[in-house]
Amino acid sequence: MGAAARRPGPRVEAAAETADRGPRGPLVRPVRPEEWEEAGRATRAGFVALVGEDDRDYLDLVADVAGRCDRTTVLVAVADDGRILGSVTVELTGKVNPERELEPGEAHLRMLGVAPEAQGRGVGRALVEAAAALARSAGKSRLTLGTRPEMVAARRLYDRVGFRAGPPAEWAPGHGYLTYELDLEAGPAGI
Repeated sequence: MGAAARRPGPRVEAAAETADRGPRGPLVRPVRPEEWEEAGRATRAGFVALVGEDDRDYLDLVADVAGRCDRTTVLVAVADDGRILGSVTVELTGKVNPERELEPGEAHLRMLGVAPEAQGRGVGRALVEAAAALARSAGKSRLTLGTRPEMVAARRLYDRVGFRAGPPAEWAPGHGYLTYELDLEAGPAGI
């Protein structure tokens, strides 16, 4: 399947564009090509603030927004002055990782990162809410994610918005992560 066939299309992008400004947070919309670098810097800085700089290869992947826009939807949170505050990647088709295809009805949230100066102001929540709205508008029934155990602030956010913890998993021997799932048909818990 070509990259063009995997794009979510105007209906889904329009839902992401319009459904996401509320009293709790900034405007959230699909990233524009001229914002790829700034979005990557903000997202990488958010990861560094939470887990440090030990895994430089993964941090480079997080910063490479342009490298994933052909197969995913990247949403950005934008301040009133136009600065990118953070981003989230939403997988609607394809593989979650090299070993696992998305299941029917599943969307997958990845690489949620908020610039350190914007953390604690509802930006992460706005990005998660927009990702859920995007997944719903694409006809998905659940939103999944994986996160590191040490990302305590992110895990608190996922709990608050209604994600349920799943079984722990490993992306490589000795490198575990926690899985979460949000039922998009159950109605809002925190979303």
